Amino acid sequence: QVQLVESGGGLVQPGGSLRLSCAASGSIFSANAMGWYRQAPGKQRELVASILGGGTTNYADSMKERFTISRDNAKNMVYLQMNSLKPEDTAVYYCRMFSIFNPTTNYWGQGTQVTVSS
Repeated sequence: QVQLVESGGGLVQPGGSLRLSCAASGSIFSANAMGWYRQAPGKQRELVASILGGGTTNYADSMKERFTISRDNAKNMVYLQMNSLKPEDTAVYYCRMFSIFNPTTNYWGQGTQVTVSS
């Protein structure tokens, strides 16, 4: 049973930074890809960034200059550093564990709210 627990969300002013964390348990963390997604009110969930077990990263074009995904396989953790935050970054951010080889490996966290507002 895989569990993903996000933390680090909150209220931040425009231009500020936040670091989200996701703790994973119950699976072979380093063998699977990890991703951060977000869903704003009234919008579909979208990819923010993903990272393979070996560290290869992928970003949504609109976020690659401001966000950085990283992982610590020894600690079963994945992080999202978000800089220069904008009001349009306001959303619930979700952590996902998935396999690029096995579609049945697909787990989501409960999400953490990020609100960017002055």
